[in-house]
Amino acid sequence: MQKYSVKKFKKGWFIGDFKPTLVKTKHFEIAIKKYKTGEEEPTHFHKVATEFTVVTSGLFRINKADIAPGQIIKVNPGEKVKFSCLRSGLNVVIKIPSVKGDKYEGG
Repeated sequence: MQKYSVKKFKKGWFIGDFKPTLVKTKHFEIAIKKYKTGEEEPTHFHKVATEFTVVTSGLFRINKADIAPGQIIKVNPGEKVKFSCLRSGLNVVIKIPSVKGDKYEGG
């Protein structure tokens, strides 16, 4: 068994085609993302990747929908997303595939 801290990885991303990583792969990316009430991510989209967000705790607004624990959001390539944290919580994020530079801000 090996033990790691999420804090050692950039913004919670710990598997994918980047460094540092536990598993270097172009097939997918995985992150554990912790947010405090009021935090936001800039509006963005991906040209190639599909992104899944699983809310495990807290309350979030993605675009105009409130997302609670146990809910999963699928964002398709080209779909713009505005993300904000309404109540501190934790998400698991999966992107398929892992493509360097496939995050475009604005919108």
